[in-house]
This record gives sequence, C-alpha cells and structure tokens, in this order.
Amino acid sequence: MLDYQKEFISYALECGVLRFGEFQLKSGRISPYFFNTGLFNTGAKLDKLGHFYAQTLIHSDLKADILYGPAYKGIPLVSTASIAYARLTGTDMPEPSEYLRANQKDGKPLGADALFIETWRWLKERACDQFISPRLVEAYAQAFARYIQCEEAISAYGLLGRHPTTGGAIASPFVNMSQSFQKQANLLWYEIFDVVKQNCTTAFAGNPQDDIMEALLTGRKGKR
Repeated sequence: MLDYQKEFISYALECGVLRFGEFQLKSGRISPYFFNTGLFNTGAKLDKLGHFYAQTLIHSDLKADILYGPAYKGIPLVSTASIAYARLTGTDMPEPSEYLRANQKDGKPLGADALFIETWRWLKERACDQFISPRLVEAYAQAFARYIQCEEAISAYGLLGRHPTTGGAIASPFVNMSQSFQKQANLLWYEIFDVVKQNCTTAFAGNPQDDIMEALLTGRKGKR
C-alpha cells in the first residue's frame, strides 16, 4: 500500500467517513464497515479529498482527457479531483488536435484550432475548463469551422448548382450542409454553455461565438 493510500484511510477515519461495526445496507445486506462520503462536508475536507483522488489518477498512469462525476455526490467529488489534478500536474489548456488545423482541398487550413483556443480561454476565464471535455470543445470547433467553410462556398459558388445529368438548376448542396453543421455546432455549444451556467460562480457576459466568426474568416482570408 502506498503512502497516500494509508493517509487516505487515516483521514477517512479521522473525519468519521469510514466506520466499522454492523451496518444494514439498502440492499438488506449486513456490512462490517460503512463509508459515508457525505461527511466530507467542508471546503477543507473536499480539497484534501480531491488531492487523494488526483494522486490515485496520477499513479494509475492513465492519461485522462475527461473526469466524470455522476449526480449528485459525484459532481463535487469530480470537481475537487479535477482542481487537485491540475495543481499536481500543471495541466493547462490541452493542445488542439492536428485535424483541427489540417489543410483543406483549397490549400487553406480549416482554422478550427483557433476556435478551440478561443473557446477554451473563455471557459478558463470562468473557471469552468475543468468541467468540460477537450473532445467536446474540439467537436464544437470543428462543426463551427465546417459551417463557416460551407458559407464561404455558398458565397463563392452561389445558392444554385447544376444537376449532374440534366444540367437543370438545383439548390446548392452547400446550403443543406451549412444548415446541418450550424445545427450541430449550436447543439454542442448549448451543452458547453449549460455546464458554464451550472458551475460559474461569478457573473459572466460575452460569448466566444460573438466574434469568433469574424476572427476565423479573417484568419482564413489572410492565408489565401
């Protein structure tokens, strides 16, 4: 048994969280011990508990990109573990995946990495970055960048196209794709924003979507 594991057991006993005796569980079974995490009920106790969880994760050699705590007790547990993990490892903003900046057929980069960075900074300013999976932000960034890409194609080629066999006018496929990517990006953003609403402890205003479209378009135009 490692030192931090021994310390955790001692601390659980000290806080009255771990008790030995005869306890009837909800299932009807009799247990010789009972572990009540609800008694980690102060800021100091939660802070120390998070430190133990973070040490367990570090010693497991698992590289986690998301920590999940089921409601309701799991939410404060995963929050304090995330904060402690960041302190112990120095983990900051994750590096955007390569595919977010991949060059497209026209030779220009997709530019979703800029949106990822902007969104992550927005989350970090509100102390909510530890509650969001980087994969969720990447999915949002890619969908939004694809939406911009489709809008640029509509501007370049128009709202109408030619039927491949009859040559007649048809609606441009970029219109449907644009609407699909916009819907996908909005759904992902609502998921991100909902987490911020539930966890941000200070008043916040602004939205990375407010100016990211202009920044993304400017960046792409500058690389032509």
